[in-house]
Amino acid sequence: MELRQLRYFQAVVEAGSITAAAAQLHMSQPPLSVAISKLESLVGVPLLVRTARGVEPTSAGRYLLDASTRILGQVDDVVADLRRFGAGVAGTLTLAAVPALTWHRVPSLLRRFARQAPEVEVRLVDPPPWAAMEMLQARSVDLAAILVADGERFRKRHSGDMEVHDAGPVPLVGVFPPEEAGLGDDETAPQAGEGAQSVPLSVFEGRTVLVPRRTAAVASLPEAVDKTFRRHGVTPGAVRTVETIQNGLALIEAGQGVGLMPDPDRASLRRFAVQTRSLSPEPAPMRALILARNGASKDPTIRGFLRLATQDPTRDRV
Repeated sequence: MELRQLRYFQAVVEAGSITAAAAQLHMSQPPLSVAISKLESLVGVPLLVRTARGVEPTSAGRYLLDASTRILGQVDDVVADLRRFGAGVAGTLTLAAVPALTWHRVPSLLRRFARQAPEVEVRLVDPPPWAAMEMLQARSVDLAAILVADGERFRKRHSGDMEVHDAGPVPLVGVFPPEEAGLGDDETAPQAGEGAQSVPLSVFEGRTVLVPRRTAAVASLPEAVDKTFRRHGVTPGAVRTVETIQNGLALIEAGQGVGLMPDPDRASLRRFAVQTRSLSPEPAPMRALILARNGASKDPTIRGFLRLATQDPTRDRV
């Protein structure tokens, strides 16, 4: 049985005659009569009673009419849903974003994306950058949002393996214990980006600096810190490796060291009980990148997300 046959049968019953139904369907009467006869032969029972006034459904015909109404309604719903997928406003999207981006930029982006595509379910995970890239290559996520020390260098290295979309600069700020002398207390002193006076990079001289562990897969924060200190002639007293930025923040809060860390939109680190300060001279910013498998941006949902995430470097975005 074909959907076309059900639509023909439904039209005939509703019109009350094959001739009238043929006119509504913009076809001639003989092919429609043949289609109805084939449908009756297929199901093995008369569906219509032919009279001088037209046609009326048999009891089997009334059953088929009810069933076909449900079936065709479901088909129309499926088609409508698929069109929403095609428009990029329905479906699912899985994003792997490094934690520093999930603290502020990603939520802001997802709010705007929800207004654009409210029926898209976004799934979020927050692995370290190398793990996010592995998840992308393994097809367990659709997109990966990471931070890198040198966006152009990363693009040259990986552009053949994946799509690399630049999502703007991420400033580096100084991060200090809440009671740090000379910076003011954490409740009254303005934080980075809130009118705070910058502190000199020399504040790191001779100090214990906490840096996440580095990986050959992604040149990220450790490389950015090294580059900043070399460029400006700063020599820490010790560089202590921690597993993640989150670990480093906890230790800084505990007074175990200081850090040079990314602060997307100068708002992401506000949730932590540490002091943040702009630095002078200001370090070169890191870059936020969104990675996709080659060809993935042809998907309407992914394309819409990327458009929002990369549309304007002055806006809050991943």
